[in-house]
Amino acid sequence: MKCNLFMLTIIAVALCSGCGQTAQKQERVNPLLQTWNTPFGVPPFDEILTSDYVPAFRQAMQEHNAEIEVIANVEDPDFENVIVAFDRSGALLTRINYVFEAVHEAETNDAMDDVAEEITPLITEHYNNIMLNEQLFEKIKAVYEKRDALNLESDQLRVVEKYYQDFVRNGANLPPDKKEELKNLNIKLSSLSLSFGKNVLTDSKDFKLFIEDESDLAGLPDDIKAAAASAAEEAGKAGKWLFTTDKPSWIPFLTYSENRALREQLYKGWFMRGDNDNDNDTKAIIDTIINLRLQKVQILGYKNFAEYRTAINMAKTPANVTSFLNEVWAVTLPAATKERNEIQKMIDREDDRFEMASWDWWYYSEKIRKEQYDLDENEMKPYFSVENSIKGIFYVANQLYGVTFEKRPDLPVYYPGVEVYEAKESDGTLIGILYMDYYVRSGKRGGAWCTSFREGSYDEQGKRVHPIVSIVCNFNNPVGDAPALLSWDDNTTMFHEFGHGLHALFSDGRFHRTAGDMPRDMVELPSQILERWAAEPEVLKFYAKHYQTGETIPDELIQKMEKAATFNMGFETAEYMAASILDMTWHTIEKPQQFDVNAFEDAAMNAIRLIPQILPRYRSTYFNHIFTGEGYASGYYVYSWAEVLDGDAFNAFKLSGNIFNQDLAAKFRKHVLTECGEGEGMDQYRKFRGQEPSKEPYFKRRGLK
Repeated sequence: MKCNLFMLTIIAVALCSGCGQTAQKQERVNPLLQTWNTPFGVPPFDEILTSDYVPAFRQAMQEHNAEIEVIANVEDPDFENVIVAFDRSGALLTRINYVFEAVHEAETNDAMDDVAEEITPLITEHYNNIMLNEQLFEKIKAVYEKRDALNLESDQLRVVEKYYQDFVRNGANLPPDKKEELKNLNIKLSSLSLSFGKNVLTDSKDFKLFIEDESDLAGLPDDIKAAAASAAEEAGKAGKWLFTTDKPSWIPFLTYSENRALREQLYKGWFMRGDNDNDNDTKAIIDTIINLRLQKVQILGYKNFAEYRTAINMAKTPANVTSFLNEVWAVTLPAATKERNEIQKMIDREDDRFEMASWDWWYYSEKIRKEQYDLDENEMKPYFSVENSIKGIFYVANQLYGVTFEKRPDLPVYYPGVEVYEAKESDGTLIGILYMDYYVRSGKRGGAWCTSFREGSYDEQGKRVHPIVSIVCNFNNPVGDAPALLSWDDNTTMFHEFGHGLHALFSDGRFHRTAGDMPRDMVELPSQILERWAAEPEVLKFYAKHYQTGETIPDELIQKMEKAATFNMGFETAEYMAASILDMTWHTIEKPQQFDVNAFEDAAMNAIRLIPQILPRYRSTYFNHIFTGEGYASGYYVYSWAEVLDGDAFNAFKLSGNIFNQDLAAKFRKHVLTECGEGEGMDQYRKFRGQEPSKEPYFKRRGLK
């Protein structure tokens, strides 16, 4: 809650010699610009106003510019006065940006959106000016060219090479006119990405399916109905039930609702986001983004955007990515088609006499799973409350690495109900701080992610500055006295994001640029491998407890889960692969053109013969991964690429006979999580595994070969 600390001015009482006490106004100090005298230096969320951000950003950019000016004018460039100085520059701006970005994604509103719209082009221009500063690049280049003669240590040499690569990839070698063109393109693209994300979020929030007749809830579990009733009441529609495009809402509805017409209505609400020809439509934004990205990378000397992005990934080329995707697709499509045919047979057997559509997949596949494996999602959910899932992730971290997590309710949070933990080594040494934000709300971006309020680093005296990490999910809120119960997918999401969290907590290195750095197609390895422990019987026995009786999950249910592990994998792999191929198709365009977005998407999916009962996991018009920023553009494939790595890595634990093998865990932590930025991705992986990764565990886990 906001308190009197948020007043723009405060009244101070001063004593004046000979004139007694007088009231004097003192300007309020912007907390974003001050040293945070909070425990562990966490952000003072209870003091920060939305109006603090813009002036803080502006002042921080001015300070950063002054630091850059000093570096650009050094007379005898060397590692310390150029590379180290540049690595440490902009600390205030970085700190403010981390806080703003994390809060904006997790708890946004119109005022925060206004800040983002105002500051995004300014920050883009700021970094443009730095990366295209000729004087600064001369100094970076001078150190780079004499790096072999400087007797640098390996991590010092790597940070020199990485910064030089960054400048070149951002246009430092371009002629002045092309630099100016690139600056303008970057500013336009940053604003368009912001608009895309805002439109998708608004369209998502605008869709609401209210149900008034309780008979239309036939088939739905009690906890889903209770959550929908609570959501409706919160929306001012007490006595009704509300379903939305948030996954904890629409996926259970499509899985259990017996009302096919309502399943269709809700699923269309999901897959038509950004494609409703209204103010939130994203098709024109996509057309512009794709063309501007192409223009940008062709200025830099690349044929297409995918070539530019994959050059610094493990894959190295779009051809290697496409080859991998085609290899997986070749065995995925037949598996998905077989699953589709089984569903159609069930529909025909029940005399419903209709051709299966995409909104039928969840409902009938769940019925088939129950029929074939006697396994019902509702039988599993009582064992996977949010609290139990947290116990599970902390248990795995402790067994592997000896770390513990102590709840810290005394630390400030940005939203009520967010939990904070102090992460410690087995000897009590501080590792960092972990924020956990579990539940869906209207101001939160959809999905789940891991971010940071501060990355781990070292100050100028060599003292450790500990990371402050945040995990954000969108689970259904608890209703009444019952805890929030998770689907198996939700539970593995918790493990997944916690894997990212451990990577952020464990990452170490002397330099900001390389500490924790991974190629994009390796960055999902730490998250996805942790999912593997979630389903291990030894782990399930520890954390999967019935929320009412406290009973440990029975062996019979674990065996059912194991037998059904590859069930529906054709569908799951197909929708993911289709989205990955769609992403690559967009970003291997080599000629500018005006796009009919839906026609382009249809052509891409027809080219791989995607069956009509399956849609890409993300259609273009709400594909946030690739259109809100460039992070996963030409890179949605990375989840499967990393799954090859995590399958091979977890197989090492299994083959050792101990899923908590301490020697393997220490090697994984050292080479993959802690020192990952000190070498190329595959080099670091080989240091852990001692060999190239095998694809066999990947295909086996998915039941595709």
